[in-house]
Amino acid sequence: MAKLQEMTRKKSNYKNNIAKIAVISLLALQFGFINQSANAKPTIQTQLKDWPKINSPIKSDAATEAKIKSIISTMTLRQKIGQMTQAEIRYITPKEVQEYYIGSVLNGGGAWPAMNKHASLDDWVALSDAFYDASMKTDMKNPIPIIWGIDAVHGNNNVYGATIFPHNIGLGAAHDAKLVGEIGAATARAVRATGIQWAFAPTLAVVQNQRWGRSYESFSNDPYQVREYGYEYIKGLQGDLKQDGTVLGSAKHYMGDGGTKDGINEGQNYSSRLEMINKHGQGFYGALSAGVQNIMATYNSWDNSALGDTAGKIHGNHELLTEALKQKMGFEGFVVSDWNGIAQVKGCANDHCPQSINAGVDMVMVPEDWKAFIDNTTKDVEEGRIPMSRIDDAVTRILRVKMQMGLWDIKPSQSKYAGKIDTAADQELARRAVRKSVVLLKNNNSVLPLAPNKKVLVIGNSADNISNQTGGWSVTWQGNENTNEDFPNATSLLKAIKAQIGEGNVTYSIDGKGVNPKDYSAIIAIVGETPYAETKGDLRFPAPLSYSSRFGDEIANIERLKGQGTPVISVLYSGRTLYTNDLINASDAFVAAFLPGTEAQGISDLLFKGKDGKIKYDFSGKLSFPWPSDACPPATNEPYGNYKPLFNANYGLNYSQKTNIGKLKLDKRETCQK
Repeated sequence: MAKLQEMTRKKSNYKNNIAKIAVISLLALQFGFINQSANAKPTIQTQLKDWPKINSPIKSDAATEAKIKSIISTMTLRQKIGQMTQAEIRYITPKEVQEYYIGSVLNGGGAWPAMNKHASLDDWVALSDAFYDASMKTDMKNPIPIIWGIDAVHGNNNVYGATIFPHNIGLGAAHDAKLVGEIGAATARAVRATGIQWAFAPTLAVVQNQRWGRSYESFSNDPYQVREYGYEYIKGLQGDLKQDGTVLGSAKHYMGDGGTKDGINEGQNYSSRLEMINKHGQGFYGALSAGVQNIMATYNSWDNSALGDTAGKIHGNHELLTEALKQKMGFEGFVVSDWNGIAQVKGCANDHCPQSINAGVDMVMVPEDWKAFIDNTTKDVEEGRIPMSRIDDAVTRILRVKMQMGLWDIKPSQSKYAGKIDTAADQELARRAVRKSVVLLKNNNSVLPLAPNKKVLVIGNSADNISNQTGGWSVTWQGNENTNEDFPNATSLLKAIKAQIGEGNVTYSIDGKGVNPKDYSAIIAIVGETPYAETKGDLRFPAPLSYSSRFGDEIANIERLKGQGTPVISVLYSGRTLYTNDLINASDAFVAAFLPGTEAQGISDLLFKGKDGKIKYDFSGKLSFPWPSDACPPATNEPYGNYKPLFNANYGLNYSQKTNIGKLKLDKRETCQK
């Protein structure tokens, strides 16, 4: 892997980069994917010429297929289209589920039972049961149970009191695929605790430009790490789909969302077909080889007209959704659209898109306008715009997955995990994940770890701010509408430090004004980005990719305290690697903590020695993305020229390394426009 990254860094010609990217080999597919290698990671790497055939461990059988065919033969057209419809819980009632034969519901970020942000697990389970019971009381000859999907992307993060794990960028820095599998399994149990059976995770984007507001949802810009993680995450989340405590996973967003020009959300990916196959497809190969049964389509377009590809929005792309995924790769599950994603296809609207269904979307996420969607799609079939064979194929795929999951056999409240808060809270696992995912980038004169019995000054906007610590997709969609009270089981880093060394040894001042640094053995500055999710989180070109351009006051506070004989340790929360030379210069030690979630004790475990004065935990995290050396870094899929990152991917210190970093050159550009 290191050899691969060094090679890609040195190539300055973009097309040569693409041609030289090492990718999975046909031999690795044959002996890795088909035989289900433990980590779905190739030992031989060569370039694929086409989409690979992948043999899923979860297969249908003749008896199941015959049963599905029998059920479909009894269904009316509107019943079939009802199964293909996914409505949002704010815009549908259980009675309407029964009346319209609805196949699925979801809750978007910031939607809860009765719109109560602090809804209990019992509230979630009760609503899950209500939807399920309604689906089984229809007048269909063979009632079909509903399935509920939720964006459980770093734990069951919408739910009050649930443990929130580090976002994917941090887990990538852990370089521990088995850990990701454990988190997948814990997330599945937490989802079952609410009565829900489907998690819209994992995101398998191979992000090339961290201007994108979803960068923190990517494990790495290394396609092989993404593939390995995708495999283990799905194994943990789904298992064989038959055990209580497993849920349906959703590999997303298919395909190429991490490679859009300038990192623009829902933008255009200009990759060649071979680059799509060999880079952006890798995570999906891992997930498919683990048996993932749902794929979520992506918002972005695919357009590389110079190389003959003008595919447009993926939601309407027959080549990718049907030819590549279902025919060549052999995917037998179902494809779901993203939130109103069909409306972005040319000629379509939120409630109407025959092009998308014909392209291969099987279930349509149409949150509000689902009644009109059912009417419009029924008319499309009756008037010949959508063939009945395509409808029957979509419903077959949906029923196949529901049967694999045994949804007829157990209602939500009958899960042994339903309503149990200890199932939704796995704090020790999260704490361990945090310890493994934070990265030590600077430790001049070995100022870390700190003694456990000395007085420290804690400053910074993120020291006691759980929202900054957890980021987007935490209780709410953007994550910025919350207070600490919305995270009742969380531990801020300030609280964790007090627990680690005693409250009497800790002074907290958000800006450090009026405090004498010489009264303390160390200053710990805990700073970070404020929460965001997609679109809102985009750093649009030509804005600089720097922390200080948006949070300069935080650095000013640190600079006012430095150089007075007391070492400064900075901890940065961020959803991406950022230009921070000024912050690093102002710090004797610098820790990239990314978005660690609710269990900041994992950070304090590393910052301090044990009570016996010995090192109890050491840093092991290594970057999964390069760290920029200037305010206007190129994307990793663009020519490098003479540019070199400050820290390459796979960089990270531990306490045995005695490495000092000198003063770094400052880039004060306020715009990246030439």
